[in-house]
Amino acid sequence: MVTGSYACGTSNIPLMGETIGAMLNRIAAEYPENEALVSVHQNIRWTYAEFLERVNGLARSLMALGVERGDRVGIWAMNYAEWTLIQFATAKIGAILVNINPAYRVFELEYALKQAEVSTLIVQGRFKTSDYVGMFYEACPEAIDARPGRISSEKFPFLKTVVFIGDIPYNGMYTWDEFMAKGASISPDELMEREESLAFDDAINIQYTSGTTGYPKGVVLTHHGVMNNGYFIGEGMRFTEKDRLCIPVPFYHCFGMVLSNMASVTHGSTMVIPCPVFDAEAVLMTVQNERCTALHGVPTMFIAELSHPDFSKYDFSSLRTGIMAGSPCPIEVMKKVNALMNMRDIVIVYGQTELSPGVTMTTVDDPLDRRVSTVGRAFPHTEIKIIDPNTKRILPRGEVGEICARGYMTMKCYYNNPSASRATLDANGWLYTGDLGVMDEEGYVRMSGRLKEMVIRGGENIYPREIEEFLHHHPRIADAYVIGVPDEKYGEELMAWVMPKEGQSVTPAEIIEFCTGQIARFKIPKYYKFVTSFPMSVTGKIQKFKMRDMAIEELGLDTVSHIETA
Repeated sequence: MVTGSYACGTSNIPLMGETIGAMLNRIAAEYPENEALVSVHQNIRWTYAEFLERVNGLARSLMALGVERGDRVGIWAMNYAEWTLIQFATAKIGAILVNINPAYRVFELEYALKQAEVSTLIVQGRFKTSDYVGMFYEACPEAIDARPGRISSEKFPFLKTVVFIGDIPYNGMYTWDEFMAKGASISPDELMEREESLAFDDAINIQYTSGTTGYPKGVVLTHHGVMNNGYFIGEGMRFTEKDRLCIPVPFYHCFGMVLSNMASVTHGSTMVIPCPVFDAEAVLMTVQNERCTALHGVPTMFIAELSHPDFSKYDFSSLRTGIMAGSPCPIEVMKKVNALMNMRDIVIVYGQTELSPGVTMTTVDDPLDRRVSTVGRAFPHTEIKIIDPNTKRILPRGEVGEICARGYMTMKCYYNNPSASRATLDANGWLYTGDLGVMDEEGYVRMSGRLKEMVIRGGENIYPREIEEFLHHHPRIADAYVIGVPDEKYGEELMAWVMPKEGQSVTPAEIIEFCTGQIARFKIPKYYKFVTSFPMSVTGKIQKFKMRDMAIEELGLDTVSHIETA
């Protein structure tokens, strides 16, 4: 009898039936003196008792601003201690946290604020060349002349309040201290009443994932999905209250917010922030000085750490486990991390934002060859199947097809996008990932590619259609298509095939200048090819696979394209 490519993760541990706020209250009561958060670059150390006190204070301040259950609160910031406070405070009052990528520029910020109908925005100050306040004013000039909490903008009809993470008194914004002081008007009993009115199936998060239609889609996640996914990820690494996790991955992404923060807090472990954005030496130093037992990262981060000139000077004896995820993991890199960084229990997680995000995971008990060549087996309480994309029938084990998943972690929908929701979630609750994989007889899954056009560059999910839509705004571009090509450092890089308007020309430098400041840097193509036509099928469909094959040959990337990944 042929076994179908279907599996359901089992566990003798039940799902947690509580909200994130209730879980935090429970953990803080159990481990009050344990360190909850250490922000090295801010010189901050908070125990769980102190962390809970600050979360509650921030939650009351949000309530004082008038934030109600279901209201959208945007956070546009890098990895700061305040980000984690906002993550848990919004969950405590039933607000929906909208994660805005710090790499976003004006064009993308405007879209997120409008599409998610953000009513309150929390924004950080300038970092290097990124002027966040300046970009916000460019998007919403009405704020310059508004009183804090009284913004009125035709472009952003829901937006009323902006809070600045800092003490600079910007026009139309509350300073952080002004914002926190407002919490005094809300009693602890009022906060508790709000908490007790919530349900664990409530939406508490919107994360943006780029879509093939050209615009990012807001993935709506719940207490139940995010918290339980984080918990079982922690279980997979055998976390306890004694673990200390170094977190260089961004909080705005599920990797930082769930695989890192939620995995830690559900176990009473310590979140350690080495730097606001990834810096290899800061990570190495933090692991050593804070005696971290776990480290997370995408492959490019681990490659940068391994290749740092001072790598051999640092002590990794405290390390035990961690996660490499976010993009295909080169097998040789996994082996080096295992051997040279003492991460004998490192694991791989596969998933996507729509699944809160984990679907499959290797475990510390899996032999090394399984942990470097597969993405593991189904999470506990999670169903996965591999189907024929055309017939939707489950394939026999050993055959490549589209990975589908179902369970507690599945998103509620794409915010304000019912057609995209219906295309991704079927009537039976199955979510179609668009990723191709194969399941072996023991239920382990190996990735085989992507049905969709998504490009994964250094852990960032990028859909070419979004960039193509933007390039069409260029006055001298008639048509453009973007593809992913192999790259040794980032896994993939972007290449734009550009057709200039008749009688006109455009250069790569001009396109890069056009994109800079309007779309995130990681979305700006590295390679350019100028053409008068594109490879097409007889029915007129663009053949991107032919474009990719031609690019690999023309750019001399054949060797890179054959690097083996898990």
